[in-house]
Amino acid sequence: MAALVRISSVCHRGVSPLLFRSSSLIRPLAVQKKDRDCPYSISAKIHATPSNYAGSGSKAASLHWTGERILSIVLLGLAPVAYYYPGPAVDYTLAAALTLHGHWGLGQVLTDYVHGDFKIKMANAGLFLLSTVTFAGLCYFNYHDVGICKAVALLWSK
Repeated sequence: MAALVRISSVCHRGVSPLLFRSSSLIRPLAVQKKDRDCPYSISAKIHATPSNYAGSGSKAASLHWTGERILSIVLLGLAPVAYYYPGPAVDYTLAAALTLHGHWGLGQVLTDYVHGDFKIKMANAGLFLLSTVTFAGLCYFNYHDVGICKAVALLWSK
């Protein structure tokens, strides 16, 4: 048998919050094996996103999320490599990885805070312009100056 807890029973002195007065907010604490095979659900189903958006592009979003995590791990690995083996290959790899990491991060900020079709298009155009200028500037710095690795080493040495 499942142990059920109502949120209102957890409140002290019988005071129940307005938002939690519904009896559908019952959560199972533990479910035995025979109860999991029942055709009916014991607890309420809560969906944060509408069902019409749930299936659209989920594979692409999953691959993007995986790519972001892989890039973050690569950046963690590039830090000691850049310290111990500075050179042009590491400089250009850092330029590409840092630009892509910043582009994806700012893209998420735009997704969260910019609304309206025209504003989204302008913000994305600005983001692509910023990312392009950033990558070009880092490549210019790597080619015409000391490079990212040696520049950071020079900053730390003073």
